[in-house]
Amino acid sequence: MKLSALRIFSILLLKVMSKKLVIPDEVVMNKIYLIRGQKVMIDSDLAELYNVETKVLNQTVKRNLLRFPADFMFQLSGREYRNLRSQFVTSSWGGRRAFPFVFTEQGVAMLSSVLNSERAILVNIHIVRVFMRMREIVLTNKVILLKVSQLEKKVTKQGGDIRLIFDYLTELLNPKKQVLRKIGFRRKDEANARMV
Repeated sequence: MKLSALRIFSILLLKVMSKKLVIPDEVVMNKIYLIRGQKVMIDSDLAELYNVETKVLNQTVKRNLLRFPADFMFQLSGREYRNLRSQFVTSSWGGRRAFPFVFTEQGVAMLSSVLNSERAILVNIHIVRVFMRMREIVLTNKVILLKVSQLEKKVTKQGGDIRLIFDYLTELLNPKKQVLRKIGFRRKDEANARMV
């Protein structure tokens, strides 16, 4: 596959620019929350990563609302907001007049098309890569959990079989003592003596 000169230049430029951006994966991962069953990032966290004010980020998004359908971005309810705030010991969320917007992975990717800065592009690429790594980790964990579950079933079944074998061995080694009756005929006087 032949790469065009423009494509090669953009790849090299991206590598040079990404060396300037140093955001550890853990920082990004700690800003991803599970809300309504989706992994999302809060507008203020994204604004911090992009190095812009939250107000500026939200204004830019509102000017481009068609690019952010409900599965890309949604606003937290009062209950969700209070629940999220309760997870933080110190509150840096003071002064908000409206509940925050949160962005799914697709919403974060769409932000790069509305925020036209070098840093926004680099941060978006980094965030998307972190989301991909998290997905890989989840898939790996599911495979491991499935294998552990299969082993557990196998061991449980074998454990039951082993218990049965030990029960039979115990029975063979320690036979129950049965009362044996005498074999043969009894005389009438012996039979009558027992009945009395």
